[in-house]
Amino acid sequence: MDSMILELGYALDTFYFLMCTALVMWMAAGFAMLEAGLVRSKNTVEILNKNVLLYGVACTVYLFVGYNIMYPGSPVSSVIPGIDFLLGGDNSVDDVVMGGEDAPYYSNMADFIFQAVFAAATMSIVSGAVAERMRLWPFLVFAVFMVSVIYPVSGYWKWGGGFLDELGFQDFAGSIVVHAAGASAALAAVILVGARKGKYGPNGEVRAIPGANLPMATLGMFILWMGWFGFNGGSELKIANVEEANAVAQIFVNTNAAAAAGAVVAALFARMLFGKTDITMTINGALAGLVSITAEPLLPGAGLAVLIGAVGGIVVVLSVLMLDKLKLDDPVGAISVHGTAGIWGIFAVLLSNPDATFMGQLIGTLVIIAWMFAASMIVLVILNKVMPLRVSEEEEMDGMDIHECGMLAYPEFGPASQASEMHSGGDSGQSPSRVNPVSKAATS
Repeated sequence: MDSMILELGYALDTFYFLMCTALVMWMAAGFAMLEAGLVRSKNTVEILNKNVLLYGVACTVYLFVGYNIMYPGSPVSSVIPGIDFLLGGDNSVDDVVMGGEDAPYYSNMADFIFQAVFAAATMSIVSGAVAERMRLWPFLVFAVFMVSVIYPVSGYWKWGGGFLDELGFQDFAGSIVVHAAGASAALAAVILVGARKGKYGPNGEVRAIPGANLPMATLGMFILWMGWFGFNGGSELKIANVEEANAVAQIFVNTNAAAAAGAVVAALFARMLFGKTDITMTINGALAGLVSITAEPLLPGAGLAVLIGAVGGIVVVLSVLMLDKLKLDDPVGAISVHGTAGIWGIFAVLLSNPDATFMGQLIGTLVIIAWMFAASMIVLVILNKVMPLRVSEEEEMDGMDIHECGMLAYPEFGPASQASEMHSGGDSGQSPSRVNPVSKAATS
């Protein structure tokens, strides 16, 4: 009977892990819809292609080498992980029923696939930030380096038992390890490729470049919100007893509460600043609330989760405005959502986790951000010399769909109609009738 109970617990935890993996994988659709909605129609096919292919590239290289760097069997040190290739075997029945306190709770393959979709999500953050001007194939080559080495090394430092874990750095599901890490790589890419043509005027004014499909962007946000239950809930790793089941339920409640508060407060704050309720700010507020609670979604009560998400909603609006003042063009607000809100979230851990210290959180944050930014910048600079990152001015004006993918997302309008739209707005590459005077943040 004891053996059967152990096997049933193992099966339930593995099944839960796999279902959470499916939810996180579904976030790839969320990123694709969000980004496709917030770019202009002439760049829709390219951004969709980018999201499909980055997922494929990320999962492949993470299987070959990334997972074994992040979770090495024989690390060199707490700073330098080991390296191995492909995956080992899975657990046997004896491992489960005879393992005692060291018995595994779930399948090794379930652990791999869960971590693989996290790696792909990290790379997806970069995609939106460089939308509409970074070439597809240089982006995918960068994804190889990002997911095979750069991200796994910093992941090892915390989740693989490296020196940040030993230091006491607390990041439950990845406000810094995943989200700020991806935002740091995105920042390096945005600095290198520069702003979209017409985004900033000669006197420093910010020109809104509205997205082509805000219903699609809103759908993407809701898909991400749903997927986040797997992102945070799966990070509890198990569910097959009363205590763990209650913990997972609390994580779901807190995740939802933070997202809801982030959306509402960002909308209110944007209305106070702009006089209108900007949907792009509402979307980013919800996502910022999710990122903010990700560092510690278990220990806060629901009320504190609301506060954490609400502050995230304010932080993301201010961050989007600040980046525009710095002329850092991020079409979807990815750096603000995942980076700035991630930094807030990691320090919000201090409000509920007694094991967290300010210095531990600060050092972990600085180390991961510095590593991700510097390593990404080095790879991108070298890559730019081999295969230029940015499209030509003509390609940018015509749209990446035609030049990179050879097709239009909305062919019923016809090439002539889209060409007219592409050039009627002068330097901004958009029709004056579609300029949004409200969206001063221009996250779309």
